[in-house]
Amino acid sequence: MNLFKIGVIGIGNMGTSHIQTLLNNEIIGATVTAVCEYRDERLTWLKNSTDKEIDYYNDIEKFLNEADIDGVIIATPHYSHPELAIKSFAKGYHVLLEKPAGVYTKNVLEMNEAAKQSGKVFSLMYNQRTNPLYQKLKSLIEAGELGEIKRTNWIVTNWYRSQSYYDSSEWRATWSGEGGGVLLNQAPHQIDLWQWTTGLMPVKVQAFCMEGKYHDIEVEDEVTAFVEYENGATGVFITSTGEAPGTNRFEIVGDRGKLVVENNQLHFYRLTQSEREFNATFTGGFGEPECWKIEVPVHGENTDHKGIIQNWTDAVLHGAPLIAPGEEGVKGLEISNAIYLSSWLKESVSLPLDSDLYYEKLQEKIQESTFTKKTVKNVTLDVQGTH
Repeated sequence: MNLFKIGVIGIGNMGTSHIQTLLNNEIIGATVTAVCEYRDERLTWLKNSTDKEIDYYNDIEKFLNEADIDGVIIATPHYSHPELAIKSFAKGYHVLLEKPAGVYTKNVLEMNEAAKQSGKVFSLMYNQRTNPLYQKLKSLIEAGELGEIKRTNWIVTNWYRSQSYYDSSEWRATWSGEGGGVLLNQAPHQIDLWQWTTGLMPVKVQAFCMEGKYHDIEVEDEVTAFVEYENGATGVFITSTGEAPGTNRFEIVGDRGKLVVENNQLHFYRLTQSEREFNATFTGGFGEPECWKIEVPVHGENTDHKGIIQNWTDAVLHGAPLIAPGEEGVKGLEISNAIYLSSWLKESVSLPLDSDLYYEKLQEKIQESTFTKKTVKNVTLDVQGTH
């Protein structure tokens, strides 16, 4: 294969962005040859936006059976992700899936198994993994520079969204349409990076999700979660779409110091001696290990969504290793599911998650919904600079 022919499913906010990237020939070795979208106005928009030969479909079965494609980018509402991915694998297509992997872990695990059986290249749109800041952070931790991790703390409240954003689509910010709020829409990036950079998955979660605190929505727009790790370390994750100005600060404390990501900079507060060693040997009463504040140089470009699409293409054409393997999407989703479940039950929950219980409680939220007949005027928004 010399040219990777891509079909895009969904021309909403993100699908529009991905199609424009492909139409602008920004992905080496790939081209868009087909799209599938049920809204006629979005298909009309695309037809009027390009003279490129593209096949247009409003029926997913015809698209999957007839389109001249090698792989698909799925950019549809969250619930449909696993179902569409499984159908695409069954037809022999490579898959790039928008985040999150799905709404609940039960069908995401089924999707992962389908990917494995297909042997096709499966990637997830965790575009923040292309950021050199987080790549450097991960490499420092993996190299043992921080020692054993003792605490993680991420405050990410710069995901501000206005009411008009939530009113732009009937599926958005509903339990039946989106399956959640800030945890499933905005913060999946940070939840993924939280476990990806540290290599740690929680074993216990205690969380508080505030539903409709700042907006007329039924899902959460503010979250505070406390987690415990197997090695005894603890962590806190705070996120919101209702704060302005917001904060984005990630701290990881270890035996050999502290790493901080904030304002697009990475600082290492490096101890010259292990804190545990200092604690055991120091006899002076008051005192602490010597610490050097180091601004860690970070080189390279944050290629964002474009970088993930290019990496997926390179994996298909040349066998390049994936930056964000699709199967890893279940990790962040399990954390967010545990946060929801803890908040709903008003108690701590353990991981691995009871996926059947989570699914049961989610169905209860859907049945109790008062937003099932949400009436809005659908609007496709420009997502540039929002992620």
